[in-house]
Amino acid sequence: MRTRQPTTTALENQRIPVRAKLAAAWTSFMFLYVYVDILAFFKPGVINDIEGGIVWEFDISQTLLTTFLVLMAIPILMVVLSATLPARANRITNLIVASVQVPFAAFNAVGESWTYFYGLGVALEVIVLALILRYAWTWPRTTPSATMATSPDRETVRAQQQA
Repeated sequence: MRTRQPTTTALENQRIPVRAKLAAAWTSFMFLYVYVDILAFFKPGVINDIEGGIVWEFDISQTLLTTFLVLMAIPILMVVLSATLPARANRITNLIVASVQVPFAAFNAVGESWTYFYGLGVALEVIVLALILRYAWTWPRTTPSATMATSPDRETVRAQQQA
């Protein structure tokens, strides 16, 4: 009598395009960014301060809310830009914006009494930003010979168009 042996097959490990990795990382960063702010509403006194017209130390004003909107728009737009910009512009934009976001993320924890909460939030945000920097920095390059081998020369293209 023969016993059945489980068959193990390797899972296919498909390559994910850099643009998709960047867009996913910016989406993750955006969720962390937003949820740290949303969960902060549960801190005692935060809602009372907001009802009193104060966020942190600042009076709630159109200027303050516009500033918050602009700051949130950056990772939101980076999702779209990471998926649509040409490779060179995409790489440069991601390197610059993620580099600027690292100190900004760290600044959000300065002076906070809830160090575990804000520390974890900042640490997770910085990890995602480090991934973005790594993906952008190590963006695969094509060699000139590979580009020439895969793209037809002008004469071939003209001949095909005239036929």
